[in-house]
Parts: sequence; structure tokens; C-alpha cells
Amino acid sequence: MKIAKLEVIPLCGGTVDGGWPQGHKPEDDLHALIEITTDTGVTGVGSCFTSGRLVQGAVGLLWPMLKGESAVEPERVTERLRQSSFWQGRGGSVEHAISGIDIALWDIFGKACGQPVSRLLGGNYRSRIKPYGSMLFDEPEQLARNLEATVGRGFKAIKMGWRPFGRRDRKFDELLIRTARKAVGDKVELMVDAGGSEQFWPHGMNWARETAKMLAQYDIVWFEEALPPDDLAGYIELTRNSPVPIATGEVLTRRQSFIPWLENKAVDIIQPDCTKNGGITESRRIGWMAHDHNIQMVSHGWNTAIGVAADLQLAAAMPVARYVEYLTPCAYIEDLTVERFVIDSEGFLEIPQRPGLGVTLDHKKLEKYRDKRFARDPWVA
Repeated sequence: MKIAKLEVIPLCGGTVDGGWPQGHKPEDDLHALIEITTDTGVTGVGSCFTSGRLVQGAVGLLWPMLKGESAVEPERVTERLRQSSFWQGRGGSVEHAISGIDIALWDIFGKACGQPVSRLLGGNYRSRIKPYGSMLFDEPEQLARNLEATVGRGFKAIKMGWRPFGRRDRKFDELLIRTARKAVGDKVELMVDAGGSEQFWPHGMNWARETAKMLAQYDIVWFEEALPPDDLAGYIELTRNSPVPIATGEVLTRRQSFIPWLENKAVDIIQPDCTKNGGITESRRIGWMAHDHNIQMVSHGWNTAIGVAADLQLAAAMPVARYVEYLTPCAYIEDLTVERFVIDSEGFLEIPQRPGLGVTLDHKKLEKYRDKRFARDPWVA
């Protein structure tokens, strides 16, 4: 079974604001799908958390090495792409494109074998997992309304991130957390993401340490991105002294980038994003390295339905997994596939057991979000 065609599908019309100072509009080009078709007609879909235009440029670089390759050997094929694009890649949009390709090839591999990806990754440790609703902070009154709406959609765990938290003063930060806890009560788990990967992040160790102490008073599950993402030494110190677990890792790409974070126990929770860091292949390797270092892995996913499906398959195949990130509300999750994700009464998602990723791209729905501004013909072998 060989790779015969690859199409990049930039998405627009449902882009969710990511919290950056400039904001994001629904038509912004931040996500892309990759659809691969084999010479036998089997298709697989992957997701990239990066601009569709950048993915197209990266695929143009990678396609000569990809066309005609085996469609059922995702680890070998994507490692060859990674090694062969060493000077142009080692991260960035090239690795983001490899991520989508890898996810699509795992989808094909599962379909070819008639098995869910999780079983091909080694087996199922669980059949369901708790999603946490991922959303932005807001002004106190609006934040309370947004949280109540998220609980109304069935979530028993919620992560709040980015502005305006950490952008004014400590008293306002605590007001936001106090408002959130009052809005959801004691039975809903809350996580906090400071968004330290925002450009020119102004806070250092003192702010992070004191903020962690405040968060502990409100039973926050973890404190994410409290420092800039390259501050390894800072994270080591913070993790050793914080009363709440520390999490980061969403901006790292390639498994090698995660090694110093794990070996130095710079985090309690590592957060690889399979739509950016090399795909399911790299995330599985990172997950097992984390397990061997007694560090929790929780996949990052500001994402599409395809990315959520990949994260669910990963979570099923990891020996220790507690959560999966679920951006909400998000049209790219709720309105792109035939099957819908359903949260049960206990706040859990069933992990799909159909072949491949376990979800089917709905091409009729997709037309609503296909970004025709950057359309180009598929690559064909």
C-alpha cells in the first residue's frame, strides 16, 4: 500500500481566539488538515496546529521523499522525513507538517489492519478518559458565564488560560480565580494556564512562585506555562518549590527537545502537542520517556476533531493518563466529522475503537471551513 496523493486543507471560518495580544478572528489561518490517499484508495487524515500556507510550503519540501512510500509504516517514513530535512527542519513548520503526515499515516495503518490506532501503539489501558474544557480567561462576570456554559456542556474539568490573567496585578489574578471557583463549585476540577509563551512574557520566578501559592488556596490541579518556554532552569526551580503541579511543553518539537525537561524533572506534567511535535509517533516516545521518569503526560491540544481523536488514541495506549485537552466551544472539533464526541454523565469521553483514529472526516461539512484563499492542487505521485 503506497502513498499516492496528499492534500493540504487550510481551515478558516471557525478559528478560535488563542489569547495572543493581537487576538484571532474566525477566518485566520491557524490550522490545517492533511489528507493522504493510498494507491488502493484508503485515506487517512492528520491535523497541524500551524498556518496552512506554511504547511503547504513544508509539504512541497517533503513530497519528493514521501511520494510512493509505504502508507503503513508511519514511524519509519516520518523519521526518514525528519532526518532528511535536518537542515531545513529540526522544528517549526517542517516538523508541524511531519506531525500531520504522521497522524494521517497512523490513521491509514489502523484502517489497513482493521484496528484502532491505540491497539497498534501497544494496547488499550483504558476505554474512556476525562476531557478538560479549554478556554480563555475573561473579565470576571463574563468568565463566570463562560464557565457555567462549559459546565453545562458536560465538562467536569476546565482549564482557563492567557489574558487577562497575569496581565494586570496579583489582586486581579486572585479575583479571577476566586470568581472561577465560585462559578463551578468544588466538584469541578480547575487548571490555570498563564500563557508564558506569549511574546515578551514579563514575569519571572518571583511572580510564578507567589502565584502558585495563591492557586493552591483554590485547589487548582496544575499551573501551566508560568514562565517563558525556554527557561529550563527556572522551571526546575519552580517545580521543586511550587505547592501545585507545574506543566509545560506545548511549544517543544521532536522527542530530543523533551529529554532535558524529563531528565531534570523540570515539570510535574509534560504537554507534547502531536499536531506540532512530530505526530503520534513522537508523542508516544515522549509519553514513555515521561513515564520512565515518573512524570505525567497530558497532551496539549488547541485543536481540531482530528487532533482530539489522535490525543484520545494516545491516551488509551499510555499506562498512566488522566486527561485530554478539549478546546470549547470550537467548530473545528464539533463540526468536521461524521461522529460527534459525547461527554457522559460522569464527564468522560469514550475513546473510539473503530479502525484508525476512529473518526470520519465529513467532506460536506468540511467545505464550509476549507480556506479557498490558499487552495492549491493536491500532490500526486
